[in-house]
Amino acid sequence: RDGGDNHTFLYFAYGSNLLKERLQLKNPSATVHCVARLKDYKLVFGNHKGLASDRWHGGVATIEHSPGDEVWGVVWRMNVSDLESLDSQENVTLGAYSPVELSVKTKGQDLNCRTYIMNSCVYAPPSPQYLKVIVMGAEQNGLPKDYQEKLRAIKTNMYEGPLPMMAELERARRRAKEKLFEEVHQRD
Repeated sequence: RDGGDNHTFLYFAYGSNLLKERLQLKNPSATVHCVARLKDYKLVFGNHKGLASDRWHGGVATIEHSPGDEVWGVVWRMNVSDLESLDSQENVTLGAYSPVELSVKTKGQDLNCRTYIMNSCVYAPPSPQYLKVIVMGAEQNGLPKDYQEKLRAIKTNMYEGPLPMMAELERARRRAKEKLFEEVHQRD
């Protein structure tokens, strides 16, 4: 093993952390490793013990075992130093999600990744804003087109109120665009 590897881990994201700007808010070390598929699971939405998410005003993503289904996601390589902030973002200490090791497939290769599964999930539809973040992340990382279509078709709770989290993400995306613009123009 080369020295670099024991300080990093692989994390399979299938929900709002598909979007780079979302994950990097609190986990700056994250870099895209690849796109991958988790067999025999499906994407569902709900809340831990039915407690609606303040952050997202509705159900949030989790996965559950479902033979014949599949979940597509992004495998991120992250520094172990970000493990704690990722766990706290997933409310692991509150018992909302449990970290698990799962094997995902990418181009005929199996990768062992950390991911998170909700405990005591009570199904509830996501807010349109939360779903939008997932769809943007799926687009950003080139998840399969038919899977993106399936995501777009998910029914939401039609919440239309303000979401501070959404505003923060849109600012982060604008900053990323401006930075890219500057980098391109510095080369001239």
